[in-house]
Amino acid sequence: MTLDQVRRRLAKPKTSAQLCVLGVCAGLIAAVLIILFRLMIELVQSFFLDSHDDFTTLAQHQRLLLPVGAALIIALFASLTGFKHYRLGIPFVINRIKHHYGHMPIWNSVNQFFGGGIALICGFSVGREGPSVHMGATGASVLTERLHLPHNAARTLAGCGVAAGIAASFNTPLAAVIFVMEVVLREYKIHIFVPIMLAAVTGALATQFVFGNVSELSLIQIEMLSFWHYPYLIICGFALGAIAFAFNQNLMLIIKTFKPISMFPRLLLAGLIAGLIGYLVPEAMGSGMSAIKLAVETPENLQLLTTIFIAKLLATLFAIGLGIPGGLIGPVIGLGVIMGTLMAFFAQFISPDIAVAGTYGVLGMAGLLAATLHAPLAALTAVMELTSNPQIVVPAMLIISTAYVTALQVFGNRSIFLQQLDFQGLPYQVSPAKEALQKVGIVEEMEEDFKLLYSNDKAQIKETLSAVDSQTPLIVYDEETGYQLAEYDLTLVSDDSATIKYVPLQGLSTQATLAEAFELLKDKRSGAVYVYNQKDSLQIMGVVRWDKLRHILTMRNSLL
Repeated sequence: MTLDQVRRRLAKPKTSAQLCVLGVCAGLIAAVLIILFRLMIELVQSFFLDSHDDFTTLAQHQRLLLPVGAALIIALFASLTGFKHYRLGIPFVINRIKHHYGHMPIWNSVNQFFGGGIALICGFSVGREGPSVHMGATGASVLTERLHLPHNAARTLAGCGVAAGIAASFNTPLAAVIFVMEVVLREYKIHIFVPIMLAAVTGALATQFVFGNVSELSLIQIEMLSFWHYPYLIICGFALGAIAFAFNQNLMLIIKTFKPISMFPRLLLAGLIAGLIGYLVPEAMGSGMSAIKLAVETPENLQLLTTIFIAKLLATLFAIGLGIPGGLIGPVIGLGVIMGTLMAFFAQFISPDIAVAGTYGVLGMAGLLAATLHAPLAALTAVMELTSNPQIVVPAMLIISTAYVTALQVFGNRSIFLQQLDFQGLPYQVSPAKEALQKVGIVEEMEEDFKLLYSNDKAQIKETLSAVDSQTPLIVYDEETGYQLAEYDLTLVSDDSATIKYVPLQGLSTQATLAEAFELLKDKRSGAVYVYNQKDSLQIMGVVRWDKLRHILTMRNSLL
């Protein structure tokens, strides 16, 4: 099968072997990028840390100066592009997938790779999943651009890159698939589910080969909870929903407050705040793993855990809010584990003979993650994969449901990613008509049985119109006017006096989708577009008329 035949097959909104193979390739590219990213972080940290992501062994002045120096380097690196390529992370990826078919600007990705790496190396309270998602989508974007694949397939492959990025970051392939469907694409379609699933598996296997089959929560011991814990879990869910709302609100408040300040002083301020917090509470530094480890080792030290929770909460809010390149899922996981461990203090009175701190730590993570991101199913699957313990499922479902409904219904909380997109003015919603047409490549529905004349001789045009079937498009090319659709003006009664009506045609490449044709024709509700070869813009491949788009939309609406 030639590459052109593969492109034509990918234009159909159906699961295919070709799309699955490309999904695996996108997942592998994403995994390689993320492996390099993680190795870079661990290698550099090995020169000055005794243990990865543990900054407690550093001297006080080092903990103060390290984030400040990192912020200066990030600001200097970003200034090389004039800060115009500094939109990063999961919100930016959502916008690019929804409105640009997953095409990722390369300089944004360079800023994300090096900026995110420096931030994680130097102890900012940010997660590695933000850079991982961005780089995963970038890898898929490069693949689709190199192969000139249809945009509908590029959108799916961008989702594959995101899934591989999440799976490679946390070793949770199933949660990665659900996250893409629930948060990024915000839809469940079988023809995109399978390639995304294969990409997530590829990302997880590749990172397991390099880093081993370990999970973020492998240190936590899970105990089965009795029925008497369930009423208390509902109360904990209420508290986690309120905390998630407060987290989102304060993060957006910081973003809005410091928006008028230029990026350079804003990043330096973020470094100074992180340095001061690290100076006072070194356990609050890092992506969240050190906080989880501390919660596991000292669950009875409520004063220390409370101090770390407050310090890490502030460190995360100011780092993300002031523009440090990194994700927030990692810190939210750490905050959730600490919060759950604190809640376990009262749960011990229900079951004094059982150590429930670890179980409540995992449940706290699940509830806070679900309510903050508005991703309850992704949070549940993440808990199941990270713990590999079926006993956590029922209590996790209870606390996730309570936290999510509380945040949504009581406080009116929204996904933090969508709030960031609204503030940045980046659209993420697509009309139902456009969304349906985005899934179909234009070569799938174009009319290839057309007549093409390189002459504007009216007698020849009339003769050709009379000879061809009324449904066969006649296209006339002229150097001055370009491609035009020639047809009889049916408003005239007499065929003898009928004049020729010319409809100007705009061109779209074979990579385009029906949505792009719809955008060109929707205002006039008539006309047509011609489809040209990606390699040769003068080689016309087919025509798509407005009547065809209207018929497709009518058929889809009748099936809903």
